Amino acid sequence: MATPVDNNTPGTPSPTPEKLTPEAVIEQIRTLRSQIGDVTPLSKAQRRQLKQRARKQPAPVVDASISVIGSSDMVAQAVGQPLPDVLQLQSVSVRWNLVADEIRSFLKGIEGANLVRREQLAFIASQAYSFGSQLARNPVNADLVPQVEEIKRLKVLTRRKKAAQVPQTPAPTPAPAPVPVTSTTPKA
Repeated sequence: MATPVDNNTPGTPSPTPEKLTPEAVIEQIRTLRSQIGDVTPLSKAQRRQLKQRARKQPAPVVDASISVIGSSDMVAQAVGQPLPDVLQLQSVSVRWNLVADEIRSFLKGIEGANLVRREQLAFIASQAYSFGSQLARNPVNADLVPQVEEIKRLKVLTRRKKAAQVPQTPAPTPAPAPVPVTSTTPKA
């Protein structure tokens, strides 16, 4: 098998890798997911329950408890797990936490980049509408009028939907005024 030849001379930058399309990223994520054995989707309730159980045993307590297994063969037998297996499980858990942190960071980066794209699109769309509505005033650009009117209609419709979704809080009912206490006994 031939070894690939590096045509770059020292000091010259290597070519940047080709950028992936969103579809290619999805395909690679699906491939990666199929290569990982224990990807266990949990419901919100299951996730909450497991987190509550884990909080009852903080990491220092878990570490100290694991050392008990190494100190006593009877404990290891009672638990049903030899110390090397437990230490392996602990190591795998820590390493997968690093993977989860990296994926969360990656996801936040993708979401941030997409928010920037959406903002750019909104800005471009705002400019297009502004320029289009200015040009539509001139009869030469009469073909823009239906599009500008449709955008106006959609804007009004969007505002109405937002206003309809906001629940109106009922006005608080005023507390009944206290009834003045009058004494029926004559003043002396």
